[in-house]
Amino acid sequence: MSWSPDEGDWGDKASYEPICQAAYQNDLGQVWRWVREDNHYVNIQDGFNGDTPLICACRRGHVKIASFLLKRNANVNLKNQKGRTCLHYAVKKRFTFFDYLLIVLLMPVLLIGYFLMVSKTKQNEYLVRMLLNAGVEVNATDCYGCTALHYACRMKNQTLIPLLLEAHADPMIKDKHGESSLDIAQRLKFSQIELMLRKAS
Repeated sequence: MSWSPDEGDWGDKASYEPICQAAYQNDLGQVWRWVREDNHYVNIQDGFNGDTPLICACRRGHVKIASFLLKRNANVNLKNQKGRTCLHYAVKKRFTFFDYLLIVLLMPVLLIGYFLMVSKTKQNEYLVRMLLNAGVEVNATDCYGCTALHYACRMKNQTLIPLLLEAHADPMIKDKHGESSLDIAQRLKFSQIELMLRKAS
């Protein structure tokens, strides 16, 4: 028997996992159903790790789900148990194994693989822009003291770093190991990124 939003209470684990699972699985229909029942589900946090539906969507790069939740006034600054916001996960989002497999298989076919890679990169850029425009705290730190910029630098993401800097990300914030985003760029010898960060600091 399936659980419906009008059963149980907010303290019951079963009462808030379904919308998070739906957001993670890119099931917009189910997300819409739960929010229609009660808009409080937009910001409900999973009992296992504290993820909100928006964080779940950003973990997987589901732009349509994230856009829907933002239009429903999802709180972009809620943190999960690791102290991470939706922005941390949007920036940390990588290609999945399936994505890489498709890109490799389709690359020789009229550059379809290349265009697929560009499309997914653009989607991730759009997701980060949406979150920044919605007022996410760009310098929020997680349990390791890392900002979204720390992760972008580790991933050598030259697309997202300018967006974060434009939103006033601070390249001098140090994580719990005493390392700033600028330190990361220097250590990994990412000269172009280091130059961008120096101009912003």
